[in-house]
Amino acid sequence: MITDKKQLLLITNKQSMVDCVQEGVSMQFEMTHANSLHTGFNIALNLLPDVILLDYSSFRSGRNFKNIANFKSNHFLTKAWLVVYAEERFRAEAESRFRKVVDEFVYSPTLEALCGKIIKMVYTNRSLSNFWKDAFMGMFNLISKPVLLLDQNEIVAMNDAFKQSFRVTDNKGLKLTDFVKCENVQKVKDSLRNFARGKHIKAATKTTLLLRNDKVRNAQINFSKLNKNFGHQFVMFIDFVEENEVINHNIGTSSEDVEECFKENSQLTEFKFTNREKEIIELLIKGYKTKDISEALFISPKTIEKHRSNIIKRTNSDTILESIIYAISHDLIDYQKV
Repeated sequence: MITDKKQLLLITNKQSMVDCVQEGVSMQFEMTHANSLHTGFNIALNLLPDVILLDYSSFRSGRNFKNIANFKSNHFLTKAWLVVYAEERFRAEAESRFRKVVDEFVYSPTLEALCGKIIKMVYTNRSLSNFWKDAFMGMFNLISKPVLLLDQNEIVAMNDAFKQSFRVTDNKGLKLTDFVKCENVQKVKDSLRNFARGKHIKAATKTTLLLRNDKVRNAQINFSKLNKNFGHQFVMFIDFVEENEVINHNIGTSSEDVEECFKENSQLTEFKFTNREKEIIELLIKGYKTKDISEALFISPKTIEKHRSNIIKRTNSDTILESIIYAISHDLIDYQKV
């Protein structure tokens, strides 16, 4: 009797296929579904499934299906069995395009037959196991220093040492910027973006991190990308500068100081915006596009984009929409003009 279910990631945009496969393999697999290859790849990196099943007919166009090679280029997914399900009439086309990166092509006449073939394939293939997941997560928790698995600013996983140091039990919804001093938030976001987009595999820096006992500590941070072709997922190693666990008050600070820092950072005064920036925000609220603003204010689109970028930075936002919401909620614009 099979008691340990394996992980199956199904990538298709057909609900009928999702329902049928779910029913057909439910005794042997925990199934996860994704509607696109991009979403599926992100899920695969977190799930590290035993089998990745792609529906060829859902993503047959070259533009949609070309990124299939990413699944096998990432060393955490090389042990996953990559299977493509296609109709018989697409056999030559599918195999000529993806023979080098796909482990198995299946042309079963029915979805029921497909399920049976996958079950047989997996449980007769002794070499198929979630080796990378077991190995990585085992080493991950053996490391005595705090370690994070990041998707740019999002925390995907944290080891036991991190949980202990920062007094957290669940990484759900947490971001790296939740653990940095408020005045450094935008700097950290920018640094993560630059590292993700850059060609370098490794990076090192120093910063100050917020602990969950309302203290701060200086730390040496080292980043390493998981894959050079998919740069925004990487491992972060934290090495506190002080050897002992007692907060050095020359470095650490009390909770009152931390709270005051956040309070000051959140109170954006009017002089933070220039008159031109306020004009642009007010026009954006009215629904003006860049071209419309250019004509209304007699400035070039390039200058407008520069002002938009400055507005986003001043409000520590990710998008201009967040900046607008911030401006409205803090009474930083003249409502009578809008």
